[in-house]
Amino acid sequence: MIHPRVHHNGHLLPLAEVRLSPGQAGLLSGWGIFTTLRIFRGAAFAFERHWLRLQKDASRIRLPFPFEADRVRAQLAELVLANKVIEGTARIYMIYNKVGFWQSDEPAPPVDLLLYTADLPPHHEPGRLDLREQGRHAASPLAGVKVTSWLNNVWCLAESQAHGFNEVVLLNEHGEVAECTAANIFCVRAGKVLTPPLSSGCLEGVTRGILLELGPKHGIAVEESVLRPDHLYAADEVFITSTNRSLLGIGEIASRGLPSAPGPITQRLERAFAEYMEDYVAQRAPAK
Repeated sequence: MIHPRVHHNGHLLPLAEVRLSPGQAGLLSGWGIFTTLRIFRGAAFAFERHWLRLQKDASRIRLPFPFEADRVRAQLAELVLANKVIEGTARIYMIYNKVGFWQSDEPAPPVDLLLYTADLPPHHEPGRLDLREQGRHAASPLAGVKVTSWLNNVWCLAESQAHGFNEVVLLNEHGEVAECTAANIFCVRAGKVLTPPLSSGCLEGVTRGILLELGPKHGIAVEESVLRPDHLYAADEVFITSTNRSLLGIGEIASRGLPSAPGPITQRLERAFAEYMEDYVAQRAPAK
């Protein structure tokens, strides 16, 4: 559940006082972007990486970006403090107002800025993944952009959860593995960790990017590779990554069991990632 205070266009407000206009064309059409951050020990983890992705996504969808990283980071810190979040999650939304026919003439900035916080959602390990064909369109100019028009993701997830799965592997139009609805996917084969390339249509996940850097530093090869469902079924280990889950071992895909979840390499990477999070927060802690 969203916490009781929200930052909206520079103002910290009770949730009930935040007004979103029916004339916000971007809200109605899904013309906007967002990112989800982990709040770890009261700090917004990997904020810089999330900000860079927001900037890139804004450029991709022609969204004005009149925001300053330091200011938004300070607003997020104010919100985290007001909602007393130590371990949790946050979202930054940027909604295009001045676009399209169905907009109002009331005063509004070109882009609405919304900051939310919430508790971490529960997750179960080992995870169970469904499989969906045509879940991603790799050739789309919006492939890999984290837009607010998120219906395909939440609908696919709801359909899979109705059948007892935790998440769903989305295949692109070529039958290749792209990602899950809210997570990147990795498999381990003969000691090497593989994850789909961005050309598959997957999101350039923040946790994914960190693991691509961290793995070699800890003696684990982590590489991009085109994957198909058979590669997952034959893998020694499969795990998914996201802001709110870090690494989650997978024990089943499309009702096919996997040998170990979490497996030994998944656990090694999970420890390395936890250390990275600790170091990140320690380096940015205010001096006493």
